[in-house]
Amino acid sequence: MPQDNITRAIKKGTGELEGVKYEEITYEAYAPNGIAVIIESVTDNKNRTVAELRHGISKAGGNLGESGSVAWMFERKGVITVEKGNINEDDIMEVILEAGADDLKTDGEYFEIITPIDSFDPVRKAIEDKAYKIDSASLQYIAKDLIVTEGKKAEEVMRFIEAIEDNDDVQNVYTNADFIDE
Repeated sequence: MPQDNITRAIKKGTGELEGVKYEEITYEAYAPNGIAVIIESVTDNKNRTVAELRHGISKAGGNLGESGSVAWMFERKGVITVEKGNINEDDIMEVILEAGADDLKTDGEYFEIITPIDSFDPVRKAIEDKAYKIDSASLQYIAKDLIVTEGKKAEEVMRFIEAIEDNDDVQNVYTNADFIDE
């Protein structure tokens, strides 16, 4: 590959090239076994990205869907993870419910707090005001109903997700699969 192409690709990736405009695009797809998938991407060439995704999705046994084909199965929510440390579950529950959170889940060494989008910032601020350590905070698509997936079917879906995540433009992949550990 010529040195100029490498240099141009690096400058394009770091935003140094003039006239490069990035777009956020959300795609919807069906993975094998009827699993719904939402794919968030950031690209400077949506035609290239959709062609690459369509090829990868069909090669992995899925189908790229139309806009709205799977989005109705998900809700956009705020998700905040907080390190448990010495935090009492009742104390953090009181803080987040007062600020407008929907749910608190315990996941290993973390609390996972689910909020409506309009309560995301107030809940995050309330957690910070109590000096609790936030590990991550983001807006995500949460499946309304999960589909239990195990064995060979789970492997097919995992291969599908890995194939999608291999695309450089893909930022996040959300699914309604509930993988059962074996």
